[in-house]
Amino acid sequence: MTISLSAELWPDVQPDAARRLMLAGVESFARRGYHATTTRDIAGAAGMSPAALYVHFPSKAALLFAISKSGHQQTLDLVEDVAKRADDPKERMRSIVADFVAWHARRHTVARVVQYELQALPEQEYQVVADLRRRIEHLVRGVIEEGVTQGQFVVADVKTAARAVLSLGVDVARWYTERTGKTPKALGREYADLALRMLGAQP
Repeated sequence: MTISLSAELWPDVQPDAARRLMLAGVESFARRGYHATTTRDIAGAAGMSPAALYVHFPSKAALLFAISKSGHQQTLDLVEDVAKRADDPKERMRSIVADFVAWHARRHTVARVVQYELQALPEQEYQVVADLRRRIEHLVRGVIEEGVTQGQFVVADVKTAARAVLSLGVDVARWYTERTGKTPKALGREYADLALRMLGAQP
């Protein structure tokens, strides 16, 4: 990861030092886990003194919250953008899964922290992120419901189906690396086909 990547990941975060700390936090949490990572580890990875972290984030938990909230907001924006299109439910679901999976593959280190360190968040911050997750699930559930109504999907339970579809994408962050042999875009297309078959869509 590079400084330019930190700007790409968090374009709205200022100053650059805050982005560097977020990037260092992602790398440290992914390598050691949240609880085993110290503020000294993060500051050192960012090339700063331990005290410098507190200028931008009041605590390690606040840094994790900034990373987690941003990642969930990015995926919510992605799903929202596709869900509001005029395409039929099948094509919208294809695009949602393809983009969602590609994001989790392309940003697999960030996504791993965003998705798997949730329980480390304090309760109030956790609820903020949980609300973003509910909104994502609600959008996916809505597309599936439309597909069922129009006879494009056949599922026993829409809520379970939505969670299963999202879980496919989330899990990509756990195992994907650049050595996997497939680009994020190609993997997204493959997962989209899998998801549609899971939803009972006709070829």
